[in-house]
Amino acid sequence: MKLTPEDARYAASVFNDYFGKIDDIAEYNKGIKLERIADMPFTLPGMGPEEDFFTDFDMHPSEMNFTVDSMPMDAFHQYLEITTSAPVEKSIPGKQLNKIVRETNTGKIVGMIRFGSPTINSRPRNELLGKPLDTMSPEVMKRFNDSVIMGFAIVPAQPFGFNYLGGKLLAAICCSHEIREELNKKYDANICMFETTSLYGSTKALSQYDGMKPMLRFSGLTDSKFLPLINDGIFRNLNTWFEDKMGEPLVPVDASSRKLKSQTKMVSIIKSSLRGEEGYDEFCKTLEHASGLTQQKRSFYSHFGYENVVPYLNMETDTLVKKENYDRFYLDNQIDWWKRQATKRYNKLKGQDGIRTVLETWNTKTDIDIIR
Repeated sequence: MKLTPEDARYAASVFNDYFGKIDDIAEYNKGIKLERIADMPFTLPGMGPEEDFFTDFDMHPSEMNFTVDSMPMDAFHQYLEITTSAPVEKSIPGKQLNKIVRETNTGKIVGMIRFGSPTINSRPRNELLGKPLDTMSPEVMKRFNDSVIMGFAIVPAQPFGFNYLGGKLLAAICCSHEIREELNKKYDANICMFETTSLYGSTKALSQYDGMKPMLRFSGLTDSKFLPLINDGIFRNLNTWFEDKMGEPLVPVDASSRKLKSQTKMVSIIKSSLRGEEGYDEFCKTLEHASGLTQQKRSFYSHFGYENVVPYLNMETDTLVKKENYDRFYLDNQIDWWKRQATKRYNKLKGQDGIRTVLETWNTKTDIDIIR
């Protein structure tokens, strides 16, 4: 696939204009977020999805109990979209499990969890396993795919997360045997490793996952050089333009991560078509600038109380061995651990008159203070 120099300069100008206006990743995320919120259906005051979130901030964490429920994708996506600071993709490749966490006394939502298949490339995981996953044998790759799950979104409602360490509650639930067993049943798997990354890396020195040993352990910083996706409307227009020029879709219509693969293909076509032509250097500078917007993220993992997960993943053994603290990873024990941590947090804020009471959702306000 190749464009004329004139067409390639036009396509490059779309990337140049878009990324030339963005100076940091938070600004990039907020722009996409507000665009998507504007496209959501209008709701009357007091009748929007935000009404389902927890707001009883006089309740002490020791009084709380929780259920972990499934929910249809459309409703789950709406709750997640109005809460998280990052843009939300409706589909993710491979495995998928979506969970809503509710406080049972109120019936209100305190957070959302989205599980999916792990990414292939992860520097901290490469170091943990001893070498990059994509260099391993097909047998090892299959075992990895059958044994590892990733937390794509672990998002507390705010200010529940701020007042009660809600992110830690959700992360502890991710590391529970009940979640592991549900995934095993759904995918005929043998899950023994969970991994996730912080939303922001170099922007924030701390993560909601810090201080969660032995449930979650820090494994290092991810690589940060990758090109963010251009926003939805601009992408759709450019993708249609490319398909008209090429006479066919850039990638198969049933491909996973289709937007990412389509944009990657666009960039490749533009670069090859512009090489040696006017506009090539400017386009390369745009790509360099855009790649620099992303950050290293803090990576975390859990082995669910097994002691030999790495040898198991590398097929050096076929038997997982339980640690002495294996039972600690059952859901009731995870919630009891959270209650102790949340009690300290809540009591401290209460003593400082620091409890926040204003619900933060993107469809009701744009001056969001708490990154999540």
